[in-house]
Amino acid sequence: MNRTFRLAGGLAMCIMPSPVAAQAISETEAAELRAQIAALKAQVERLEARLDSPPPPPPVVQAAAAPKSESTSIGWKGGPVFSKGAASFKVKGRIQYDAGLLMTPASVQDRAKGYSNELRRLRLGGEGQLGGGFGYKLEVELSDNSVDLVDTFITYEKDKWLVTLGNHNGFQSMDELISDTGGSVMERAAFTDAFGFERRLGLSAQYRSGMLLAQAGIFSDSADSLTNDVDGPEGGDENNSYGVDGRIVLAPKLGKTQLHFGLSGHWRDFQRLSETPQRYRQRAYLHSANSRFLSTPRIAAEGETHYGAEFAGVRGPLWWAGEAHWLRVSRPGLADPTFFGGYGEVGYVLTGESRGYRNGIFGIVKPDRPVGSGGWGALQATVRYDYLSLNDKDIVGGTQNGIIAALVWTPVEYLRFNVNYAHLDYSDAAIPAGGRKDYGVDVVGWRAELDF
Repeated sequence: MNRTFRLAGGLAMCIMPSPVAAQAISETEAAELRAQIAALKAQVERLEARLDSPPPPPPVVQAAAAPKSESTSIGWKGGPVFSKGAASFKVKGRIQYDAGLLMTPASVQDRAKGYSNELRRLRLGGEGQLGGGFGYKLEVELSDNSVDLVDTFITYEKDKWLVTLGNHNGFQSMDELISDTGGSVMERAAFTDAFGFERRLGLSAQYRSGMLLAQAGIFSDSADSLTNDVDGPEGGDENNSYGVDGRIVLAPKLGKTQLHFGLSGHWRDFQRLSETPQRYRQRAYLHSANSRFLSTPRIAAEGETHYGAEFAGVRGPLWWAGEAHWLRVSRPGLADPTFFGGYGEVGYVLTGESRGYRNGIFGIVKPDRPVGSGGWGALQATVRYDYLSLNDKDIVGGTQNGIIAALVWTPVEYLRFNVNYAHLDYSDAAIPAGGRKDYGVDVVGWRAELDF
């Protein structure tokens, strides 16, 4: 018998009267007793059920959710890219190996002619974001057997505005602003080097909205020129030069054609008239051939004013570009000479890709079918006319008419091989060929470069 029946039976024995007494109980009283017994039995069963059931679990208390920690992710864009939330850091580097052959008339007596080669650029650095719209870039470069600061700046970007503070490019020319790994030929237009375009310490702002790009900045001199090396040609406290640059670009798109129209203007005060006279000069295309075939005499100048115009476009694998630039040198008490340079080029990507264009400059060609993925990479061809005149007023620095043809092979992104041929005709050359200053030279150059 289970516990229920034992308890119920015991209660029944206590309640039921003895047989003798039962004879005196009426039927009504017996029915009432049976109902009471049934009620007591049901109550006992409920008590037994509660005793046999397990205790209820304790109430669950919800703990406060722990804050999620941001994990660091690692990507790849030619080099590792580290990201954590809004912050990021990308390792950057560049290797360029150049070689070439300068062929001149036999009567040119200069060591630059013949074969030459160099490690043109070895650059290391990094760039990234700090959060809150702030970013940075820091690069140093081994070039010409010296270590130089190149892009070294901090930025702040908000909506359509970008502010940059540090050593960076001004806004002198489209060809100058294009990366040296994104150019269509090995070297930039002759006027960009002859006119002394370079990175300088300064503060600039850019505004970008639709097809409009407006850029302006105030600059001193390059970071290397502002060192306190009093023995250097521009060092010490005498270098107080400053200047203002401005550039505006309209880049409308007509169907599949991207157009580019640009104007730039520049003014600079040297603040060092007697200490360092100014000179304008240019190599025979190859950077590894260091002799200047065009060169003005040293000019006692107070400053410069120069301005340029740009026109370019890209449609599918075809692109074109041209620039004209005038530089006026301010001389106290003398007539101011104005020098002129410009170029025009047409290029085509033979493998069908399109040359990139963004923020007022051309970019690289990314192969659609790189080597190792069923293709041969990207191959582009360019023909450029390059002109420079350093003759005006009483200044004779020579003129150049150059034709340049280039092939660039990009087997995989970030790696390029560049082969160039140039024919340059000189008038009033700084290096004579015997008794002549009007003659032509031929140049073959090649470059291997890795950029990430």
